[in-house]
Amino acid sequence: MTKNQKLIQWVNEWKEICQPDSVYWCDGSEEENQRLLDEMVASGAAVKLNEKLRPGSYYFQSDPSDVARVEDRTFICSAKKEDAGPTNNWADPAEMKAKMLEMYKGCMKGRTMYIIPFSMGPIGSNIAHIGVEITDSAYVVVNMRIMTRMGKKVLDVLGEGDFVPCVHSVGAPLAPGQQDVKWPCAPIEKKYITHFPETHEIWSFGSGYGGNALLGKKCFALRIASVMAKEQGWLAEHMLILGLTNPRGEKKYVTAAFPSACGKTNLAMLIPTIPGWKVECVGDDIAWMKFGADGRLYAINPEAGFFGVAPFTSMETNPNAMLSCRANTIFTNVGLTPDGDVWWEGIGTECPEGTITWKNKVYDPASGEPVAHPNARFTAPAYQCPAIDSDWENPAGVPISAFLFGGRRPSTVPLIHEARSWQHGVFMGSIVGSEVTAAAIGLKAGVRRDPFAMLPFCGYHMGDYFAHWLKLGKAAKDAAKLPKIFYVNWFRKDNGKFLWPGYGENSRVLAYIFDRCNGQGEAVETVIGKVPAVNSIPTEGLEGMDTSKMEKVLAVNKEEWKDEVALIEEHYARFGNHLPAELSEELAILKKNLA
Repeated sequence: MTKNQKLIQWVNEWKEICQPDSVYWCDGSEEENQRLLDEMVASGAAVKLNEKLRPGSYYFQSDPSDVARVEDRTFICSAKKEDAGPTNNWADPAEMKAKMLEMYKGCMKGRTMYIIPFSMGPIGSNIAHIGVEITDSAYVVVNMRIMTRMGKKVLDVLGEGDFVPCVHSVGAPLAPGQQDVKWPCAPIEKKYITHFPETHEIWSFGSGYGGNALLGKKCFALRIASVMAKEQGWLAEHMLILGLTNPRGEKKYVTAAFPSACGKTNLAMLIPTIPGWKVECVGDDIAWMKFGADGRLYAINPEAGFFGVAPFTSMETNPNAMLSCRANTIFTNVGLTPDGDVWWEGIGTECPEGTITWKNKVYDPASGEPVAHPNARFTAPAYQCPAIDSDWENPAGVPISAFLFGGRRPSTVPLIHEARSWQHGVFMGSIVGSEVTAAAIGLKAGVRRDPFAMLPFCGYHMGDYFAHWLKLGKAAKDAAKLPKIFYVNWFRKDNGKFLWPGYGENSRVLAYIFDRCNGQGEAVETVIGKVPAVNSIPTEGLEGMDTSKMEKVLAVNKEEWKDEVALIEEHYARFGNHLPAELSEELAILKKNLA
């Protein structure tokens, strides 16, 4: 337990409101974890997988209405609507709290209220922060144990200190004697994922899935942390972190922000195809960064696990992810094979006959229905990744040399270009665009802007977020120590075919970035920034990648960029007078260059 009076009082208040049968403080122990998993297996909520094939691993199926983040049920409840900005759903905080308190009344009847103290980042790191989640879902507890540092040791470090309060309920109280369902949740119109930026609070109701329920993930690590970062002068970003070592043993760290389905996890766990290079993973999804005493930006991965999309992850596309989930992993909404293993589309093997789909039916190839939901997930401990970086838990963080932005663009954007300055780099991050994916439901297919890959995750006005990035650059003690900024696009096409092979071959682009950070590697000035000279990305041993193909993949077509300018203007118009003047200035420079 704890002596933290604020925490005890907060738990007691919510106990009064939610009326659980009992309150349980999680200690994070192996014994507790096993007991909860055994209880879920006994109740039919979980299936224990084959111990020989998938040791220590468990299988869950969600309710078909509860399969992904629900962006239209996600709210930023700032005091002023304007502060939430045009890219967030806003609700009045007092009205939202009144509405949700009605829903929370008695919502945990028949259930246990679990108290989860958790650290985002290595416990005790000056870049880390502590949260406490209240939940009535044992599924949430076992997932949070993988995804965060959780339990008694967090309370010991917290002491009398401050924490981010996170409230979660599946919104399915049980009457006396009522049999529970396999996956309790509320109907879609009763699902709410709400954030209160001024008080750094998170309230979630009705969903048991992923980021809607594991409140350390997007809710805290990005939406609330982005607000804290603006207030306190640091960065909370939707970025992977990787360590890159060249054949001479020199190492640099790089972060990268891509919208979903753009190969982020694949890059974080990349196996280089060029001899002598090594890539190691610090994190695959989120980076928190603060300036160190030496004036450089240092990053931690605030998470302790991977919450990866399973479909199309295979030994071919991402062996390190496959090996990360070989044991002690929670699988949700994938297929269950007759021998007690898991299967999904794109896993690289034929689907065994008799496999059970995520909808709990025997798979029928003739039905046209997939085995796994497109957003099916694995929750795996990061330490199991064969490519995990030796410094991934260093409380001081790792020094960042470069930022990469990127999206899925079949034309216009070259394989890689480099910013001329920090301001120009912020401009590049602000115009990231990509195709829509299954991770977010209820959106029209097609290209949409996803600035900094933060569109669904920024806890305040996106225009003010751009301004925060600009301000941070100006606040640097030594501008020369700021990370270099690049924009990559693995997805350019010619006659419908990808020009660049991607996957492990992206190590060639990383090698070029490494050289640029050392003041080497040849770049050519273009209208959009610095593009590599055709022969400066190493292509030895890369079949079919001749000079003419490299010219195509690196080409900057002025006519396409003139069309792009019109789209950027439309995108920028959304931010009104919150758009920083520096970004309008960068757009004006681009137009002038194109004239």
